[in-house]
Amino acid sequence: MLAVITGDIIGSRKANNTGWLKALKTKLQKFGTAPQEWDIYRGDEFQLELQQPEKALLCALELKACIKTFNNLDVRMAIGLGDKIHQGDRISESNGSAFSNSGNQFDLLKKQKVTLAICSQQKEFDAEINLMVKLALVTVDSWSPVSAELAEIVFANPHLLQEEIAQQLGIKQSAVSQRARRAELDLMLELVTYYQHRIAKIKSA
Repeated sequence: MLAVITGDIIGSRKANNTGWLKALKTKLQKFGTAPQEWDIYRGDEFQLELQQPEKALLCALELKACIKTFNNLDVRMAIGLGDKIHQGDRISESNGSAFSNSGNQFDLLKKQKVTLAICSQQKEFDAEINLMVKLALVTVDSWSPVSAELAEIVFANPHLLQEEIAQQLGIKQSAVSQRARRAELDLMLELVTYYQHRIAKIKSA
């Protein structure tokens, strides 16, 4: 099993600042090698392959936080879980159920009015985890750039102490704590842990 994330940037065509594109490329480079494991196409759409599907939700949240540090921008993503039956020279040329699940779910996002969803074709798991994700998005979709900045750091370094984050941001530890509470970061990390647990069970079944 592997994971494929298909996404696009919401609001990119109206954005005056193109810094988001550099930030997106830097983030994608962290997770894989272009163009076999990730690529950006049509200016604001991208695809990313992850060999470890248990990391997909945390990765998606980190990508979302990264983009939301820019005013009036967001990212819409579909996580597809499954296999790969062909490795192309570019990720767009690879295929398998992970790729089709990701693409099919991505096409449904606007209709479903959500910015993140998961498709494994295991109906019980998909219904359960997507309900949890939908509830989490009530908070995530409303993150301010300040909240997103903190979230990006936390998702990239989940074990970093608040004192260390405070030094990195140049603010007090109490301010980090307040921002983390407003962004519900502890709850998001609990969701990630639960997702990882469920994926581990699916892989071992």
